Amino acid sequence: MNKKWQVLYYSDSSGKSHVEDFINSRNLNNQVKITAVIEYLEEMGVNMPRPYADYLHDGIYELRVKLSGDETRTLYFFCFEKYIVLTHTFLKKTQKVPDSEINKAIKIKTEFLSRFNKDNIEELIT
Repeated sequence: MNKKWQVLYYSDSSGKSHVEDFINSRNLNNQVKITAVIEYLEEMGVNMPRPYADYLHDGIYELRVKLSGDETRTLYFFCFEKYIVLTHTFLKKTQKVPDSEINKAIKIKTEFLSRFNKDNIEELIT
């Protein structure tokens, strides 16, 4: 597998990552499945096909993973040519992704891009 993108897990100002917390709260089989789909996202990036991913709007995408009958969605966005930032995860209970979840991801994206730019994003990785 050739990773072209680097996935970053968004952390709030207290250092809490909703996506990592969600993954760690699942059983081992679910963790392996989520991790495999995230690795596929790192390889495919903007070319990640349905049913694994879909574009929502305003630069926000959804990563779609079915876990033990639960439809989970992890929202994300692309930035600085090679990064994918996973904003948060939720259990999808309606036909359409709720606007409140998309708006939460947009708010996170705005906050993230106000803190980081192409020159200082490497701080997150080291």
